Amino acid sequence: MFRRGDTASTLDLLVVGLGNPGREHERDRHNVGWMVADELARRMDGRWRAKFSGQLAEVRLDALRLALLKPETFMNDSGRSVAAATRFFKVEPESLLVVHDDVDLEPGRLQARAGGGLAGHNGLRSLAQALGTQEFLRLRIGVGRPGRGDPRSVADYVLSPFELEEDVGALVSRAAEAVETVAREGVEAAQQRFN
Repeated sequence: MFRRGDTASTLDLLVVGLGNPGREHERDRHNVGWMVADELARRMDGRWRAKFSGQLAEVRLDALRLALLKPETFMNDSGRSVAAATRFFKVEPESLLVVHDDVDLEPGRLQARAGGGLAGHNGLRSLAQALGTQEFLRLRIGVGRPGRGDPRSVADYVLSPFELEEDVGALVSRAAEAVETVAREGVEAAQQRFN
């Protein structure tokens, strides 16, 4: 739970990439948040270590201190991992950026925002319950819905890999740039550049 007035945070930004653990989920649309966290760690020479029921990498972006977190609690229980990290680092909602898939955005579209609804996303619901607020920053990554004639449910669709033509590498790279923009210039600058 966020408590205002605690001593200052030791971080400029805590970036949480939502996903599910296990090799069988590595390339799933639902794991695009993890893919972005991995790309950021690669760009910033981050080393993952087990912490907060997840994988944590503390990195630098210019003079900024960031922590990257991939909860390994499965999507529906991500809040437990994130709440532990926010308490440890004394992070306020405006310094928490959650990167996640969004079926309500067309594939490849990005949307940075402060706060907002949960849009039926179980990972966001878990975070909001554990943190006692929905007013954290988000980077929504559009994965769309199953196409016309696709027999898969939305749940099965997000738990399936990206198609080759969706160019997940370019999408993850753009999303990582959006996270860097939020860290350096704020969510409004990222909105202007990437939304």
